[in-house]
Amino acid sequence: MVSFGGNSRRSLLALRAQLDSSLNGLSADKSASLSEDLILVLRSLDSTISLRRAFTDPARDSNSKESLARDLYSNKIDGTTLKLVEVAAASRWSTPSEFADAIEQLAVEAQASAANMENQIDVVQTELFKFAQIINENYELRLALSDSRASQDNRVAIVQDLFGSMFNNNTLKLIAIAVQSRGHRTIEKGIEAVVYGVSARRNRVNALVKSNVQLTAGQSEKLENILSKKIGQPVHLNFEIDSSVIGGVSVEFQDEIIDGTIRSRLVEAGRLISN
Repeated sequence: MVSFGGNSRRSLLALRAQLDSSLNGLSADKSASLSEDLILVLRSLDSTISLRRAFTDPARDSNSKESLARDLYSNKIDGTTLKLVEVAAASRWSTPSEFADAIEQLAVEAQASAANMENQIDVVQTELFKFAQIINENYELRLALSDSRASQDNRVAIVQDLFGSMFNNNTLKLIAIAVQSRGHRTIEKGIEAVVYGVSARRNRVNALVKSNVQLTAGQSEKLENILSKKIGQPVHLNFEIDSSVIGGVSVEFQDEIIDGTIRSRLVEAGRLISN
């Protein structure tokens, strides 16, 4: 898992919110294309530290960094992706490497979003776990996919040859991200970063619904439609019967808690009375 410092953590939160906005209403194919564009940007950042430093230099203002992003990428990536990169460039990052790490996480989340739209995100998580197990048990394969002297295309070709008929296409695209030799990282670290990004996206499109009684099919469908409209892609509901919930439902969604229970309204009323 990539660890982000103070400035980077705040910037990543804002950037992920921008990603939500960018993904809103996109098809699975468009989300996958957005991911591919971000990988193109990531490759350029990984190719030279001077470029990463240019985007994260605190002495440069945000406008000049946005202009740099446009100059470099406007003819290479989609406008939606370019806007994301501009927002990233204008943000503050603790280190140049964390700027690149954030772009990678966005790419992973965009591809995971494509899987979610095809109702394949659970399959993808299972297959990534299986891939990690295979890598752990096969020294020669682990060595081949960690070899920084081999090109990105060669490592991806190895994955395609060995796992093309075994794994979902979304999983294969995510593994392709994992096998990039970023800063000479090992394949294990690459898988770890991808698994973390997929989990982050999955948490964003899953909601925990707590209620005193089981919701009807109609109520569940209505709630699912409301939350899906909010995020712009399918949201999956997980239900929990909680006897402490007095009327209504409590929904834990993304980083929010939407509390519509009687208890929460009584607590709020008590606060108003005490004031």
